[in-house]
Amino acid sequence: MESAYYIGIMSGTSLDGVDVVLADLGLHQHTLIKTFFLPYDHALKTKLLTLHYPGNDELNQAALLANQLANLYAQAIAGLLENDPYLLQSVLAIGCHGQTVRHCPQNGKGYTIQLVNAALLAELTQTTVVADFRSRDIAAGGQGAPLVPAFHQALFMDSKHRRVIVNIGGIANITYLDPEVPVTGFDCGPGNLLMDAWCSDHLGHPYDKNGRWAATGKVLPDLLEKFYADDFFINPPPKSTGRDLFNSGWLENHLQGSESSEDVQRTLLQLTALSIVSAINQYYPSTDEVFLCGGGAHNTLLVSDLEKHLPDKKVALTDELGVPVDWVEAYAFAWLAQQTICGQTGNIPSVTGAKGKRILGAIYSA
Repeated sequence: MESAYYIGIMSGTSLDGVDVVLADLGLHQHTLIKTFFLPYDHALKTKLLTLHYPGNDELNQAALLANQLANLYAQAIAGLLENDPYLLQSVLAIGCHGQTVRHCPQNGKGYTIQLVNAALLAELTQTTVVADFRSRDIAAGGQGAPLVPAFHQALFMDSKHRRVIVNIGGIANITYLDPEVPVTGFDCGPGNLLMDAWCSDHLGHPYDKNGRWAATGKVLPDLLEKFYADDFFINPPPKSTGRDLFNSGWLENHLQGSESSEDVQRTLLQLTALSIVSAINQYYPSTDEVFLCGGGAHNTLLVSDLEKHLPDKKVALTDELGVPVDWVEAYAFAWLAQQTICGQTGNIPSVTGAKGKRILGAIYSA
Protein backbone atom coordinates (compact mmCIF):
# COMPACT_ATOMS: atom_id res chain seq x y z
CA MET A 1 0.00 0.00 0.00
CA GLU A 2 1.57 3.26 -1.14
CA SER A 3 2.27 5.86 1.54
CA ALA A 4 1.67 9.60 1.23
CA TYR A 5 3.56 11.53 3.90
CA TYR A 6 2.48 15.01 4.93
CA ILE A 7 3.51 17.25 7.82
CA GLY A 8 0.98 19.44 9.63
CA ILE A 9 1.93 22.51 11.68
CA MET A 10 -0.51 24.26 13.99
CA SER A 11 0.01 27.14 16.41
CA GLY A 12 -3.29 28.32 17.80
CA THR A 13 -4.75 31.29 19.62
CA SER A 14 -3.55 29.93 22.97
CA LEU A 15 -0.03 31.01 21.90
CA ASP A 16 1.56 28.20 23.90
CA GLY A 17 3.71 26.87 21.08
CA VAL A 18 3.68 24.85 17.89
CA ASP A 19 2.25 21.37 17.32
CA VAL A 20 3.81 19.34 14.50
CA VAL A 21 2.76 15.96 13.16
CA LEU A 22 3.88 13.55 10.48
CA ALA A 23 0.94 11.71 8.93
CA ASP A 24 0.57 9.01 6.30
CA LEU A 25 -2.43 9.96 4.18
CA GLY A 26 -2.27 7.12 1.69
CA LEU A 27 -5.33 6.27 -0.40
CA HIS A 28 -6.73 3.69 2.02
CA GLN A 29 -5.06 4.75 5.25
CA HIS A 30 -4.81 7.73 7.57
CA THR A 31 -2.11 7.18 10.16
CA LEU A 32 -0.57 9.57 12.66
CA ILE A 33 3.09 8.57 12.68
CA LYS A 34 5.01 11.13 14.77
CA THR A 35 4.19 14.17 16.91
CA PHE A 36 6.26 16.97 18.43
CA PHE A 37 5.59 20.11 20.47
CA LEU A 38 7.88 23.13 20.65
CA PRO A 39 6.84 25.81 23.17
CA TYR A 40 7.00 29.54 22.48
CA ASP A 41 9.30 31.51 24.76
CA HIS A 42 7.87 34.45 26.68
CA ALA A 43 9.45 37.07 24.40
CA LEU A 44 7.91 35.60 21.24
CA LYS A 45 4.50 35.25 22.86
CA THR A 46 4.63 38.89 23.99
CA LYS A 47 5.54 40.10 20.49
CA LEU A 48 2.72 38.09 18.94
CA LEU A 49 0.21 39.39 21.46
CA THR A 50 1.29 42.96 20.68
CA LEU A 51 0.50 42.45 16.99
CA HIS A 52 -3.11 41.65 17.80
CA TYR A 53 -3.70 45.35 18.38
CA PRO A 54 -2.94 48.46 16.30
CA GLY A 55 0.50 49.92 17.02
CA ASN A 56 3.65 51.46 15.62
CA ASP A 57 5.91 49.77 13.06
CA GLU A 58 3.43 46.93 12.54
CA LEU A 59 4.53 45.94 9.03
CA ASN A 60 8.18 45.64 9.98
CA GLN A 61 7.38 43.75 13.19
CA ALA A 62 5.03 41.39 11.35
CA ALA A 63 7.61 40.61 8.66
CA LEU A 64 10.34 39.92 11.24
CA LEU A 65 8.03 37.71 13.27
CA ALA A 66 6.99 35.82 10.13
CA ASN A 67 10.67 35.04 9.54
CA GLN A 68 11.15 34.06 13.18
CA LEU A 69 8.16 31.73 13.03
CA ALA A 70 9.45 30.09 9.83
CA ASN A 71 12.74 29.36 11.56
CA LEU A 72 10.94 28.07 14.66
CA TYR A 73 8.70 25.81 12.57
CA ALA A 74 11.76 24.44 10.78
CA GLN A 75 13.28 23.68 14.19
CA ALA A 76 10.07 21.92 15.20
CA ILE A 77 10.17 19.78 12.06
CA ALA A 78 13.79 18.88 12.85
CA GLY A 79 12.66 17.86 16.33
CA LEU A 80 9.81 15.82 14.90
CA LEU A 81 12.16 13.90 12.62
CA GLU A 82 15.19 13.88 14.93
CA ASN A 83 15.54 10.11 14.84
CA ASP A 84 14.47 9.74 11.20
CA PRO A 85 15.64 12.86 9.30
CA TYR A 86 15.61 10.95 6.02
CA LEU A 87 11.78 10.90 6.14
CA LEU A 88 11.68 14.58 5.16
CA GLN A 89 12.74 13.57 1.65
CA SER A 90 9.52 11.55 1.38
CA VAL A 91 7.20 14.31 2.61
CA LEU A 92 4.98 15.53 -0.21
CA ALA A 93 4.10 18.82 1.48
CA ILE A 94 3.99 20.70 4.77
CA GLY A 95 0.61 22.16 5.74
CA CYS A 96 1.39 25.26 7.81
CA HIS A 97 -1.43 27.18 9.45
CA GLY A 98 0.77 30.05 10.69
CA GLN A 99 0.04 32.20 13.73
CA THR A 100 -3.20 34.15 13.65
CA VAL A 101 -2.68 37.77 14.66
CA ARG A 102 -5.83 39.27 13.11
CA HIS A 103 -9.12 37.66 12.12
CA CYS A 104 -11.72 40.07 10.75
CA PRO A 105 -13.79 38.22 8.11
CA GLN A 106 -16.62 40.80 7.97
CA ASN A 107 -18.87 39.09 5.44
CA GLY A 108 -16.37 38.69 2.63
CA LYS A 109 -15.01 42.24 2.84
CA GLY A 110 -12.51 41.61 5.61
CA TYR A 111 -9.28 39.71 6.02
CA THR A 112 -7.39 37.23 8.13
CA ILE A 113 -3.66 37.14 8.86
CA GLN A 114 -1.76 34.00 9.84
CA LEU A 115 1.89 34.95 10.19
CA VAL A 116 4.63 32.82 8.67
CA ASN A 117 7.12 33.33 5.87
CA ALA A 118 6.10 30.23 3.97
CA ALA A 119 8.69 30.83 1.25
CA LEU A 120 11.42 30.83 3.89
CA LEU A 121 10.02 27.65 5.47
CA ALA A 122 10.08 25.96 2.05
CA GLU A 123 13.68 27.08 1.62
CA LEU A 124 14.77 25.93 5.08
CA THR A 125 13.17 22.50 4.70
CA GLN A 126 13.59 22.10 0.94
CA THR A 127 10.00 20.84 1.01
CA THR A 128 6.81 22.14 -0.58
CA VAL A 129 4.76 24.25 1.85
CA VAL A 130 1.04 25.00 1.72
CA ALA A 131 -0.01 28.04 3.79
CA ASP A 132 -2.62 30.83 4.03
CA PHE A 133 -5.54 28.40 4.08
CA ARG A 134 -8.18 30.81 5.35
CA SER A 135 -7.96 33.70 2.88
CA ARG A 136 -9.63 31.95 -0.07
CA ASP A 137 -12.69 31.06 1.98
CA ILE A 138 -13.00 34.68 3.14
CA ALA A 139 -12.60 35.88 -0.46
CA ALA A 140 -15.54 33.63 -1.31
CA GLY A 141 -17.69 35.33 1.32
CA GLY A 142 -16.98 32.88 4.15
CA GLN A 143 -15.72 33.25 7.67
CA GLY A 144 -12.42 31.49 6.92
CA ALA A 145 -13.05 29.43 10.05
CA PRO A 146 -13.46 26.89 11.34
CA LEU A 147 -11.64 24.82 8.70
CA VAL A 148 -11.16 21.59 10.66
CA PRO A 149 -14.75 20.32 10.13
CA ALA A 150 -13.83 18.94 6.69
CA PHE A 151 -11.09 16.90 8.36
CA HIS A 152 -13.47 15.84 11.14
CA GLN A 153 -15.83 14.61 8.44
CA ALA A 154 -13.07 12.63 6.73
CA LEU A 155 -11.88 10.91 9.90
CA PHE A 156 -14.71 10.90 12.44
CA MET A 157 -17.99 10.55 10.51
CA ASP A 158 -19.91 7.46 11.64
CA SER A 159 -22.86 5.89 9.85
CA LYS A 160 -24.65 4.95 13.07
CA HIS A 161 -24.16 8.00 15.30
CA ARG A 162 -24.78 11.73 15.26
CA ARG A 163 -21.56 13.22 16.61
CA VAL A 164 -20.32 16.61 17.70
CA ILE A 165 -16.57 17.18 17.70
CA VAL A 166 -15.59 19.98 20.08
CA ASN A 167 -12.17 21.54 19.71
CA ILE A 168 -11.28 23.53 22.83
CA GLY A 169 -8.23 25.59 21.96
CA GLY A 170 -7.92 29.30 22.61
CA ILE A 171 -11.33 29.49 20.95
CA ALA A 172 -13.88 26.66 21.15
CA ASN A 173 -15.49 25.40 17.97
CA ILE A 174 -17.85 22.56 17.16
CA THR A 175 -18.51 20.31 14.18
CA TYR A 176 -21.76 18.40 13.72
CA LEU A 177 -21.41 15.05 11.94
CA ASP A 178 -24.68 13.45 10.92
CA PRO A 179 -24.61 10.95 8.03
CA GLU A 180 -28.03 12.19 6.88
CA VAL A 181 -27.38 15.96 6.68
CA PRO A 182 -24.59 18.29 5.48
CA VAL A 183 -21.74 18.93 7.89
CA THR A 184 -22.08 22.14 9.88
CA GLY A 185 -20.11 23.84 12.63
CA PHE A 186 -18.94 27.16 14.01
CA ASP A 187 -16.93 28.93 16.69
CA CYS A 188 -19.04 28.98 19.83
CA GLY A 189 -16.93 31.28 22.04
CA PRO A 190 -13.75 31.48 24.08
CA GLY A 191 -12.10 28.19 24.93
CA ASN A 192 -8.95 28.45 27.02
CA LEU A 193 -7.97 31.95 25.90
CA LEU A 194 -9.54 34.06 28.65
CA MET A 195 -8.91 31.50 31.39
CA ASP A 196 -5.23 31.28 30.46
CA ALA A 197 -4.81 35.06 30.38
CA TRP A 198 -6.52 35.52 33.75
CA CYS A 199 -4.47 32.72 35.30
CA SER A 200 -1.24 34.20 33.94
CA ASP A 201 -2.10 37.67 35.24
CA HIS A 202 -3.04 36.50 38.73
CA LEU A 203 -0.98 33.37 39.40
CA GLY A 204 1.89 33.73 36.97
CA HIS A 205 1.06 30.31 35.49
CA PRO A 206 0.41 29.81 31.77
CA TYR A 207 -2.81 27.88 32.45
CA ASP A 208 -4.99 26.52 35.25
CA LYS A 209 -4.06 22.83 35.32
CA ASN A 210 -7.15 20.63 35.54
CA GLY A 211 -9.15 23.70 36.56
CA ARG A 212 -7.82 23.39 40.11
CA TRP A 213 -7.76 27.13 40.75
CA ALA A 214 -11.20 27.60 39.19
CA ALA A 215 -12.48 24.86 41.51
CA THR A 216 -11.68 27.05 44.53
CA GLY A 217 -14.05 29.76 43.28
CA LYS A 218 -17.76 30.00 42.57
CA VAL A 219 -19.73 30.98 39.50
CA LEU A 220 -20.91 34.61 39.55
CA PRO A 221 -24.35 34.54 37.85
CA ASP A 222 -24.51 38.30 37.20
CA LEU A 223 -21.06 38.30 35.58
CA LEU A 224 -21.93 35.25 33.49
CA GLU A 225 -25.07 37.04 32.30
CA LYS A 226 -22.97 40.06 31.29
CA PHE A 227 -20.65 37.82 29.31
CA TYR A 228 -23.58 36.22 27.50
CA ALA A 229 -25.02 39.61 26.54
CA ASP A 230 -22.28 39.99 23.92
CA ASP A 231 -23.66 39.96 20.38
CA PHE A 232 -21.37 37.11 19.42
CA PHE A 233 -23.36 34.65 21.53
CA ILE A 234 -26.66 36.00 20.20
CA ASN A 235 -25.75 35.96 16.50
CA PRO A 236 -26.52 32.74 14.58
CA PRO A 237 -23.89 30.77 12.66
CA PRO A 238 -21.93 30.83 10.46
CA LYS A 239 -19.63 32.74 12.76
CA SER A 240 -16.00 32.77 13.85
CA THR A 241 -14.00 34.74 16.38
CA GLY A 242 -10.61 35.19 18.01
CA ARG A 243 -8.52 37.53 20.14
CA ASP A 244 -9.86 40.44 18.11
CA LEU A 245 -12.98 40.14 20.27
CA PHE A 246 -12.22 37.91 23.25
CA ASN A 247 -9.19 39.46 24.93
CA SER A 248 -8.17 40.89 28.31
CA GLY A 249 -9.78 44.23 27.43
CA TRP A 250 -13.10 42.52 26.74
CA LEU A 251 -12.90 40.78 30.11
CA GLU A 252 -11.95 43.92 32.05
CA ASN A 253 -14.89 45.80 30.53
CA HIS A 254 -17.24 43.30 32.17
CA LEU A 255 -15.68 43.43 35.66
CA GLN A 256 -16.59 45.76 38.51
CA GLY A 257 -13.25 45.22 40.26
CA SER A 258 -14.64 43.75 43.47
CA GLU A 259 -14.79 40.15 42.24
CA SER A 260 -12.33 37.64 43.68
CA SER A 261 -9.86 36.34 41.08
CA GLU A 262 -10.81 32.70 41.67
CA ASP A 263 -14.52 33.49 41.21
CA VAL A 264 -13.75 35.17 37.89
CA GLN A 265 -11.75 32.12 36.82
CA ARG A 266 -14.61 29.79 37.75
CA THR A 267 -17.07 31.97 35.85
CA LEU A 268 -14.83 32.03 32.78
CA LEU A 269 -14.70 28.24 32.85
CA GLN A 270 -18.47 28.16 33.10
CA LEU A 271 -18.69 30.52 30.12
CA THR A 272 -16.62 28.14 28.03
CA ALA A 273 -18.63 25.11 29.13
CA LEU A 274 -22.08 26.65 28.71
CA SER A 275 -21.31 28.28 25.36
CA ILE A 276 -20.46 24.78 24.07
CA VAL A 277 -23.50 23.21 25.73
CA SER A 278 -25.83 25.95 24.47
CA ALA A 279 -24.54 25.55 20.92
CA ILE A 280 -25.14 21.80 21.01
CA ASN A 281 -28.59 22.04 22.62
CA GLN A 282 -29.77 24.85 20.36
CA TYR A 283 -28.50 23.62 17.02
CA TYR A 284 -27.79 19.90 17.44
CA PRO A 285 -30.15 18.52 20.11
CA SER A 286 -30.29 15.07 18.49
CA THR A 287 -26.54 14.53 19.05
CA ASP A 288 -25.66 11.08 20.43
CA GLU A 289 -21.95 11.53 21.10
CA VAL A 290 -19.70 14.47 21.95
CA PHE A 291 -15.95 14.06 21.44
CA LEU A 292 -13.52 16.61 22.84
CA CYS A 293 -10.09 17.61 21.57
CA GLY A 294 -7.63 20.48 22.04
CA GLY A 295 -5.88 21.63 25.20
CA GLY A 296 -9.15 22.23 27.03
CA ALA A 297 -9.86 18.49 26.90
CA HIS A 298 -7.18 18.13 29.62
CA ASN A 299 -9.11 20.43 31.98
CA THR A 300 -10.89 17.89 34.17
CA LEU A 301 -13.21 20.46 35.74
CA LEU A 302 -14.26 21.73 32.32
CA VAL A 303 -14.88 18.18 31.09
CA SER A 304 -16.87 17.46 34.26
CA ASP A 305 -19.02 20.54 33.67
CA LEU A 306 -19.70 19.45 30.09
CA GLU A 307 -20.70 15.98 31.25
CA LYS A 308 -22.99 17.45 33.90
CA HIS A 309 -24.78 19.71 31.43
CA LEU A 310 -25.04 17.05 28.70
CA PRO A 311 -26.42 14.15 30.78
CA ASP A 312 -28.15 12.38 27.89
CA LYS A 313 -25.09 12.34 25.64
CA LYS A 314 -21.87 10.39 25.66
CA VAL A 315 -18.94 12.75 26.35
CA ALA A 316 -15.49 11.37 25.55
CA LEU A 317 -12.09 12.31 24.09
CA THR A 318 -11.01 11.90 20.47
CA ASP A 319 -8.39 9.45 21.74
CA GLU A 320 -11.25 6.96 21.62
CA LEU A 321 -11.51 7.62 17.87
CA GLY A 322 -7.79 7.05 17.34
CA VAL A 323 -6.45 10.63 17.45
CA PRO A 324 -5.06 12.02 20.73
CA VAL A 325 -6.66 15.32 21.75
CA ASP A 326 -3.46 17.37 21.38
CA TRP A 327 -2.84 16.54 17.73
CA VAL A 328 -6.19 16.82 15.95
CA GLU A 329 -5.64 20.33 14.55
CA ALA A 330 -2.07 19.79 13.34
CA TYR A 331 -3.25 16.53 11.77
CA ALA A 332 -6.03 18.51 10.08
CA PHE A 333 -3.57 20.87 8.40
CA ALA A 334 -1.54 17.94 7.08
CA TRP A 335 -4.79 16.69 5.56
CA LEU A 336 -5.73 20.14 4.23
CA ALA A 337 -2.29 20.38 2.59
CA GLN A 338 -2.98 17.10 0.81
CA GLN A 339 -6.35 18.42 -0.37
CA THR A 340 -4.63 21.47 -1.88
CA ILE A 341 -1.78 19.53 -3.49
CA CYS A 342 -4.29 17.12 -5.03
CA GLY A 343 -6.52 19.93 -6.29
CA GLN A 344 -9.34 19.08 -3.89
CA THR A 345 -11.50 21.53 -1.95
CA GLY A 346 -10.93 22.03 1.77
CA ASN A 347 -13.74 24.23 3.03
CA ILE A 348 -17.37 23.39 3.78
CA PRO A 349 -19.73 26.21 2.76
CA SER A 350 -22.40 25.05 5.24
CA VAL A 351 -19.81 25.69 7.97
CA THR A 352 -18.09 28.90 6.87
CA GLY A 353 -20.83 30.53 4.80
CA ALA A 354 -18.65 30.71 1.67
CA LYS A 355 -20.35 30.91 -1.75
CA GLY A 356 -19.06 27.46 -2.62
CA LYS A 357 -16.32 24.90 -2.16
CA ARG A 358 -12.81 26.20 -2.80
CA ILE A 359 -9.28 24.85 -3.04
CA LEU A 360 -7.55 26.47 -0.09
CA GLY A 361 -4.05 27.77 0.48
CA ALA A 362 -1.03 29.01 -1.43
CA ILE A 363 1.66 26.59 -2.56
CA TYR A 364 5.38 27.33 -2.13
CA SER A 365 7.23 24.67 -4.09
CA ALA A 366 10.34 22.97 -2.78
